[in-house]
Amino acid sequence: MTKELRNVYDSGELKNIIELVIEHITNMSRTEQVKNKVPYLTCTQLEYLDAITERLKKNEPVQYVLGKAWFAGMKFKVNKNVLIPRPETEELVDWIVKESQMSKVKSQNIIDIGTGSGCIPVILKKKLPEVNVSAIDVCSEALFTATENAIELNADVNFLLLDFLDEEKWNELGKYDIVVSNPPYVKQSEINAMHERVKEFEPHLALFVPDEDALLFYKKLSGFAVNHLKPGGSLFVEINESLSEQVVNLFRGFANIELRKDMQGKDRMIKAAI
Repeated sequence: MTKELRNVYDSGELKNIIELVIEHITNMSRTEQVKNKVPYLTCTQLEYLDAITERLKKNEPVQYVLGKAWFAGMKFKVNKNVLIPRPETEELVDWIVKESQMSKVKSQNIIDIGTGSGCIPVILKKKLPEVNVSAIDVCSEALFTATENAIELNADVNFLLLDFLDEEKWNELGKYDIVVSNPPYVKQSEINAMHERVKEFEPHLALFVPDEDALLFYKKLSGFAVNHLKPGGSLFVEINESLSEQVVNLFRGFANIELRKDMQGKDRMIKAAI
């Protein structure tokens, strides 16, 4: 496997992928792999390993190949209908959790716009069990995956199939203390700069926006937040680093705006409070 994938992945990434694959096939955690020598694989396991290797050779993300991805310490089902959760989004969730814990509002309502795999609302519900959490998505297949994850991880999240860009649908939604979204924010012109694993396998509906209207979702989110946030409520969004100034300017009507960088030092998330 190592020899066949050496030209596809760098050494550090390949080592991580091999550990994930062995864990998946043998049900041995990484710790167990270190402590105990991995046993000989059965014929069935070797056939499965060959099938996995063939998919990885085509640059398919290992998360899709194995059907799972880790986010905030929990395992989520993922497939071609949902984005693979990113560490930067964990930072956004951590920010929301801390803000929520400091709030004097006892029974908060949170909604995630464009939930995908459901990683944001599920983790919020796990970390803030007293909060009412809802999530919407325009893709029924994504919503099915999100529901599976909520059930698997025992998180009581209210999911709704809804096209957020259709403002007439907003009357189906209520009032919230927190609105959160990691919307599509990569401009179509940036597609060639994306890694093949992203542009060839991850859902474009959840990734890209037209160059001529790159702030499309942020405009809608701003309008929604003004009418659907409760007094003192906040809008949290993940952003394209190249659009940070434009998004901040778009949110100028809010009482308080805070822009934060991610762990790599890039502008990545904004909180806009009513």
